[in-house]
Amino acid sequence: DVPAIFVADPFLLRQDGAWCLFFEVMNERTYKGEIALAVSTDGRAWDYRGIVLAEPFSLSYPHVLRWRGEVYMVPDGFEHDHVQLYRADPFPTRWRPVATLLEGRFADATLFRSGGRWWMLACDPFTNAVLRLFRADRLTGPWQEHPQSPIVRDDPGSARPAGPVVEWRGGLVRFAQVCSPRYGSGVRAFEITRLTPDEYAERPAAGPPLQPAEPGAWNSSAMHHLCAHRLDGGGWIAAMDGHDHPSYRG
Repeated sequence: DVPAIFVADPFLLRQDGAWCLFFEVMNERTYKGEIALAVSTDGRAWDYRGIVLAEPFSLSYPHVLRWRGEVYMVPDGFEHDHVQLYRADPFPTRWRPVATLLEGRFADATLFRSGGRWWMLACDPFTNAVLRLFRADRLTGPWQEHPQSPIVRDDPGSARPAGPVVEWRGGLVRFAQVCSPRYGSGVRAFEITRLTPDEYAERPAAGPPLQPAEPGAWNSSAMHHLCAHRLDGGGWIAAMDGHDHPSYRG
């Protein structure tokens, strides 16, 4: 339905026995990011359904989440100087803005729940080197910055979010883009070891970071996103993005 320069930032959501995949499409006609949808029953064969959310400003990183019977989306629209919450009305093809969570330019806002509270990770979109942490009692806010925020300073290798936070071995793991030596250099994982209204601590997760693969692979030039879901019967399913053009420079 649109000429795509690229697609990126895939987010998965299981609904009514099918996988819904939301992702950014860079529209060549407008040179704006728009949010598209594909659907699959088995996670292998996908049916593209078209653009489901477009704004006068560019959108990316369509972070989707379910809460109290509703489905919400928090896409990256930092050019609009707001972190905006949308609600599906109806799911999955129409989205209505319902609340402004933060004012200011924040990239790749990533929301999750822990300890009966909402938490948000958001990055400086200009340096990719500063990660801030916010908390709220309700999804719609008000949101307050954590006293230890920013939790990452001056490190483009671990600051910018790279997908949803996941539960693993009784704890939480966040994924971070490796933006050094260039944007798209890979994905790292960090175990969150302490998260309270006053304290935050993390450590690198075991294992090497996910990096672009060998020449000729689908992600040989770049990758920067991982959306992982645990399956009911055990194991995991994940959506990742990548770039294989030899002229890619970040």
